[in-house]
Amino acid sequence: MKSFIVLALFVAAALAGPVSHSSDADAQVVRYDSDNIGVGGYNYAVETSNGISAQEQGQLKNAGSENEAIEVRGQFSYTGPDGVVYTVTYVADENGFQPQGAHLPVAP
Repeated sequence: MKSFIVLALFVAAALAGPVSHSSDADAQVVRYDSDNIGVGGYNYAVETSNGISAQEQGQLKNAGSENEAIEVRGQFSYTGPDGVVYTVTYVADENGFQPQGAHLPVAP
């Protein structure tokens, strides 16, 4: 559960970055899908008129056991101030938050 909270904070921080374009201030949500199927899992997808998009799926693993955990998989993308579209895919599970993206550094 702690991993999910940390993940939610990372995603919120990424999506709430500084407003760099006037169109960002006027952005509208153009698509929002959400399916919260209860304790077993959920998924959502959101898109805005300025090109930001995010999607995520969460699934309960090892239900009822000592190793019960939520595994979350998702991605988000946005256009940076340099005009490049940045995409991050991630998994968050009992091993922590594991992001991947062409612009992110890779551990040796």
